[in-house]
Amino acid sequence: MPLIDIFDGRAQLIAYFQMWHTGKPAAEQCEGCTFSTAHINELCYLHSRDVSYATFCQGPFAESSRYRDFMGWTVPWYSVPPEAVDRLVAGRHFGILVSYLRDGDNVYETYWTTHRGNELMAPSYGFLDLTSMAGVGIREAVSSGRMAVRPPSGRGSGPAATTTSAPRRDNPLARRTSGALSCK
Repeated sequence: MPLIDIFDGRAQLIAYFQMWHTGKPAAEQCEGCTFSTAHINELCYLHSRDVSYATFCQGPFAESSRYRDFMGWTVPWYSVPPEAVDRLVAGRHFGILVSYLRDGDNVYETYWTTHRGNELMAPSYGFLDLTSMAGVGIREAVSSGRMAVRPPSGRGSGPAATTTSAPRRDNPLARRTSGALSCK
């Protein structure tokens, strides 16, 4: 299928190039690509702004689409044939996020990013950045002494946690608050 057809009549296309390890089980596929793709669900907001979205997978369609189905993803999913990799990836590697613009029968790549730039796909990172632990797992925080976990208080559900660390010094918006916070 030609790249221009994936625009589905829209003016712009955002494509994520998902890494795929042919012949490997689900647990051995790229964790970062899986995390990023898992955050893409509803495309109507993009579509209403004349933007299409698609995932371009490195591996064979029959194998990688089973993984997509297993994960419950509904985004448009395509396999990049080996002969098209050089034209689309252009010396980079899978794991990139690329924006394209269609002008008539011409397609232009307008932007690409990778690594931390792909965090745009995964709002969980932004939410974690808002927390005092900045994405540190609860288990790591407890074992390091930065968080104390108490038994449930009887209200709400799940364990109650009290932060015991000072505000993150690297966050210019961090400020001290009076007292400890707890979940109830």
